Amino acid sequence: MSQDLRGALVGFCNPLLDISAVVDDDLLKQYSLKANDAILASPEHVPLFQTLIDSYDAKFLPGGAGQNTLRGAQLLLPADSAVFMGAVGNDENAKRLQGAAEKAGLRTNYMVNSEKPTGTCALLITGPNRSMVANLSAAETYKFEHTKKPESWEIIEKAKIYYITGFFFTVSPETIEAVAKHSLENNKTFTMNISAPFVPPVYKELVQKTLPYIDILFGNETEAASLAEAFGLGTTDIKAIAKKVADLPKEGSKPRMVVFTQGDKHTVVATSDSDSVRVYGVVPVPKEEIGDTNGAGDAFVAAFLAQHIQGKDVDSCVEAGHWLGGQV
Repeated sequence: MSQDLRGALVGFCNPLLDISAVVDDDLLKQYSLKANDAILASPEHVPLFQTLIDSYDAKFLPGGAGQNTLRGAQLLLPADSAVFMGAVGNDENAKRLQGAAEKAGLRTNYMVNSEKPTGTCALLITGPNRSMVANLSAAETYKFEHTKKPESWEIIEKAKIYYITGFFFTVSPETIEAVAKHSLENNKTFTMNISAPFVPPVYKELVQKTLPYIDILFGNETEAASLAEAFGLGTTDIKAIAKKVADLPKEGSKPRMVVFTQGDKHTVVATSDSDSVRVYGVVPVPKEEIGDTNGAGDAFVAAFLAQHIQGKDVDSCVEAGHWLGGQV
């Protein structure tokens, strides 16, 4: 008999409309951007968004890392398995995000702020790399009060697995704490993604406070390195970082799992209940078939969680993650 997965996966992040364009290195230099990075927009970045629209072949895509992951997971799960929460404006871009979610079968529980426009994210593609500049706008106005609403908390209570991106530390750490504690108290699974290299150093205290509740932590190689430096782990070896993070103090009886991807290089998985670190090879996608790497990490987590929530073993979860990550 198949398990009931309705509302089993709940995620929080910043819902954003991506403005994506293939650009040259000169534009990156103009705005002091790295080729493969994720940052929050500063005042000097504001003209960038209109520049992409006016001067490049820009495409508008539904985005926000967490919402991308939940959409991907829902496509691999039975109907009505996943629910996403975040804040949007009362505008056409919010309707675009809602439409994309509905098309994937993803249920949303947005907080709507009529005073702010829906957030946007500039995606600057150079070869296989992508530089992300997020203008959160309405997304950064998400309030913990929305989480506490009876209709929202009912969604949280029904869930079995939670997925929150590190980007949400900038918005509602109260929500992260409340969901993490609920997960622990009810023997559920709480997962997070480091999400960007700036998160560990800028939000170090919040990351330290949250880590004891995290059952599964995701990240890529640059995020892992940033975490290791911020926490003084004393190593740059990604396998060693994964194991050291897995072994950090943890609440509850579940072992912690740390999953670090490295693009077309191997993925490493460490757990607090094993001395060994698993290494999984990746079948490389031919360079001529790579449009860009945007969304590959989100897709990996989507497939991993879709398998995990159905009780599949780690090998199957990673294999599914590699497969979907190679499709985007």
